[in-house]
Amino acid sequence: MPDTVMRALASAVPLPLIVIGQDERITVANPSAIALFGAGIEGRHHLLTLRQPALQSAIAAALTEGLSAEARHVIPGPLQDIAFRVTVVSLGTLGVALTFVDVTEAEQMGLMRRDFVANVSHELRTPLTALLGFIETLRGAARDDAVARDRFLVTMEHEARRMNRLISDLLYLSRVEFEEHIRPTDCVDLAVLVTSAIATLRPLAEAQGVTVETTGLTGSLPLFADADQITQVLINLIENAVKYGGSGGTVIVHLSREALPCGPGIRIDVIDHGEGIEAQHLPRLTERFYRVDGHRSREKGGTGLGLAIVKHFVNRHRGRMRIESEKWQGSVFTVVLPEG
Repeated sequence: MPDTVMRALASAVPLPLIVIGQDERITVANPSAIALFGAGIEGRHHLLTLRQPALQSAIAAALTEGLSAEARHVIPGPLQDIAFRVTVVSLGTLGVALTFVDVTEAEQMGLMRRDFVANVSHELRTPLTALLGFIETLRGAARDDAVARDRFLVTMEHEARRMNRLISDLLYLSRVEFEEHIRPTDCVDLAVLVTSAIATLRPLAEAQGVTVETTGLTGSLPLFADADQITQVLINLIENAVKYGGSGGTVIVHLSREALPCGPGIRIDVIDHGEGIEAQHLPRLTERFYRVDGHRSREKGGTGLGLAIVKHFVNRHRGRMRIESEKWQGSVFTVVLPEG
């Protein structure tokens, strides 16, 4: 096959494609492959570019025995590695052709799915184990012990409610992810939603000895949003600040304006003066089931899904979320929502 024809065919392939000749040198690399591996790879021995043993074995088998195969190739990146599924096909006397399919996202989704199943199993197993243990005790040693029975029933109710909250949050999160691409069109007053959220949490704040104050912008603050979802965002952030911000303190909800790439936005800062969060935890706080202190979170009724739900709500509104905290210096959870 003439070299010009092979290059034209290679250029028409949208995936990165490399042809390796019988001399084991790269003879053709299409534009996608050059963008991936850099200019100047043509004429170079393939071992200088493709160094991973499994892929080298597949290339050798295709060159010497005409066998087609698949192998995995990983390119290290500054933030994360990029994984490719490489298909190696013999071209006879012309050598072998390699096509590269980016499977990074698919592998990450698979890993997330496995982690998700493992986390859900763990979260459900703990209360289920407790319930089974109490039921066994009530049917045996504590059958006629009224005091123990009442105490066990209270704990069983607590564990059952915890499972119910977890399942409800999982269903809620699934629905949120399904609707995330649909932008809200209702006009709501953010100031009213903030007032409503604080009123809802007033009994909890009083029980914790915490005062919730609002500062910053006053008056009506209209924006296009889903009222229920923004209320849930506010309740989640303020509730976390009340629960974990330290009893006897003050939680501040500060409203201001901040520019977004899409235009003007309203910024909501939920500020507490609690013990703060260590830096290594901050990037992972919105992951499902991630907890800084798992035991403390469960004691306070947390499912580990609240901030994950908040993140999806903010994404649906094309907004931004930031978390700033230092140990013993309190925390600031910031949400910026576009006004238009």
